[in-house]
Amino acid sequence: MTNNKKGHRVQSVERALLLLEILSEVGKPISLSELTEKASLNISTVHRLLHTLMSSHFVEQDLNTGKYRLGLRMFEIGSKALYSLDIRQVAKPDLQEMVDKCNETVNLAILEQGEVVYIEQVESTNMIKMFARVGSRGPAHCTAAGKALLAYVKESELEDIISKKEIIKFTENTITDPEKIKEELKKIREQGYSLDLEEMEEGVNCVAVPIKNYENKVVAAISVSGLASRITREHLDSFLIKKIKDTAMKISLNLGYKHIITDKKEGFFEA
Repeated sequence: MTNNKKGHRVQSVERALLLLEILSEVGKPISLSELTEKASLNISTVHRLLHTLMSSHFVEQDLNTGKYRLGLRMFEIGSKALYSLDIRQVAKPDLQEMVDKCNETVNLAILEQGEVVYIEQVESTNMIKMFARVGSRGPAHCTAAGKALLAYVKESELEDIISKKEIIKFTENTITDPEKIKEELKKIREQGYSLDLEEMEEGVNCVAVPIKNYENKVVAAISVSGLASRITREHLDSFLIKKIKDTAMKISLNLGYKHIITDKKEGFFEA
């Protein structure tokens, strides 16, 4: 049996993973023809790969419609992967406490391949609330969590992200100029928090603070988002910024972070 390879990459594995990604992104059962079109592959190749994935329960086929969807095995692996992220377990009680204090949706996010990925969330009880599905991705340059994380990546990594990622202007407030983005990130490092004031979505404001681990490295960010009519600048300055900094500090300490103030200009968790 011969595998088609690109360097050390196995083409059949790449194609199978592509199908799983498509099924995940679509979020509903789709037909063989739809999947083939989205994957830009030969229908016989897709059919063969699907049967292999189905044999291991990574993919299931609806017997009534003939359409394909992700199988329970994918859910099991995804759940185990998320469970292995200890930060989720550590942070969850504090995320809930933060929601109890402000009644706005609170997210825990990480940076992956230049994008913000939401790994945990506790929703508010407001009728109109913000939410991002756990596991979903978003742009880093215009989200509070994304900017809080970008502010602490190495300069070479930041340059790579800015040069390769499309910097989309979502609203009139979105910062798209690379130099202005860098200035914004410097400001975030100095004040210890980031803001998204209707940068990603009109009528929605968000504040985020980075979380450090025992190695003094930024490993995640906690963010609070809600309607701009509720999360006003006054509410941010008088209440929310201090509360989210306190929460980020608690999570960081539980991750082994040693709080030693060496430079007050950094202002990482200072209120």
